[in-house]
Amino acid sequence: MRPPIDDDLLTTRLQRLVIGVVLIAATVGLGILIALEADVDVDDWWNGFVSTFAFLQPFSLALNFLGGGWFATFVVPLGGAAVMLALRRPWGAVFVLAASAGSALVVQVIKGMFGRARPEDMIVVSDHGSFPSGHTANAATIAAIAVVLFPRIWVAVIGAAWIFAMAFSRTQVHAHWLSDTVGGTSAGIGAALVVAGAFTVVLEQERARADAGGRRVGAPAAPAARQA
Repeated sequence: MRPPIDDDLLTTRLQRLVIGVVLIAATVGLGILIALEADVDVDDWWNGFVSTFAFLQPFSLALNFLGGGWFATFVVPLGGAAVMLALRRPWGAVFVLAASAGSALVVQVIKGMFGRARPEDMIVVSDHGSFPSGHTANAATIAAIAVVLFPRIWVAVIGAAWIFAMAFSRTQVHAHWLSDTVGGTSAGIGAALVVAGAFTVVLEQERARADAGGRRVGAPAAPAARQA
């Protein structure tokens, strides 16, 4: 007979599911607003404003490669899964792959719903459908995965910086409007949280075992330290 699931885990699971669904719904809502108002002033303003940062174009082009295509689709999730397996957290590896796939599915479905045109001055090659930004969604999903697996403030800070850098780079190369990156952020985090909700119990139990194992490994060093 399985032991009862802790109430805190059930609460965490519900919170992740609800927040994730709300964020995905908010992405769809933003897409509807954009579709109803074809001329989004802030998007036009930002598209011109980022042109003043032409010196950052090499950086943006690098992120164009890292955040999309075969690298983001295969190398990043498989690499993340490999890291979790190396840490002896197989459920973490499954979560990385499931969240990455779920995010890609959500983004493609929403892209198909709206089929928004990209900026005419785009300087990179990309597929059809500007809203939401797939690169930004990928970055947001990676950040959310990292925070779920390693809940530390510094992980969240680095994750937020990664999302911002990717979002800026997508507008800097004129592959997306500013609102596309907002939608990508909410879609990516939302999809990751929905999957995290489904995996919450096994992930938290696995992380607790890993933390306990780490403490046991370090325990023998404590008496020696006190003697010194």
